[in-house]
Amino acid sequence: MNLAAHYSAAERVNHEQIVEKHVPLVKRVAYHLLGRMPSSVQLDDLIQAGLVGLLEAINNYDSSKGASFETYARIRIQGAMIDEVRRGDWTPRSVYRKAREVAEAVHAVECREGREAQPEEVAKELGLSLDEYNRILRDTAGCHMLSFDELNGDAWAPDSVLEGEEQGPLPELQKERFKQSLAEAIANLPEREQLVMSLYYDDEFNLREIGEILGVSEARVCQIHGQALNRLRARMRDWIHG
Repeated sequence: MNLAAHYSAAERVNHEQIVEKHVPLVKRVAYHLLGRMPSSVQLDDLIQAGLVGLLEAINNYDSSKGASFETYARIRIQGAMIDEVRRGDWTPRSVYRKAREVAEAVHAVECREGREAQPEEVAKELGLSLDEYNRILRDTAGCHMLSFDELNGDAWAPDSVLEGEEQGPLPELQKERFKQSLAEAIANLPEREQLVMSLYYDDEFNLREIGEILGVSEARVCQIHGQALNRLRARMRDWIHG
């Protein structure tokens, strides 16, 4: 059942009231994403894009598919914000290139050593000092959010899947195997990287709040988060690059 029709029948509220009720959700998602965006990305732009995603969610949500509206709306809202950032093309190609080089270096070290790559080892693999390596992690912080968008399974879940249309057994099987592989990769991250990922993506703390929890600076949390994503990209490279 269309959500607007559902509310009209059950709660006697109009379309504008539905939007107003969920504006705080849009703002929460926007503030959550803004923490790792460059200064050129404005909060108001994220919120406006998120409102478009909210309207799409209201128009397309089908309660018979099982997911709650809040879960479905969050996917649509965050997706709309990420699409807006991508359209803005704010990230130089060199930043993406550096992010790929770091992921490849992590992969090379871990294959050679048979264990987790340490920041000093990755820096050496790249021919950089540790300070230069940490600077790259900070510079690529914004595109890391888009990188995780690649990793979280959206590439296997087009709009038709989100809306519950049948896609046949093979894509669904691939999607489930991808998610299992990603879950295993996250579970095998170093403990502190797992904690940062959990606090950020599951508990939705921002980087400053995570820094307060861990007793480190926001910049250090950004480095840990970036290292975790680089490690995941390295371990999921066969899925990402086919």
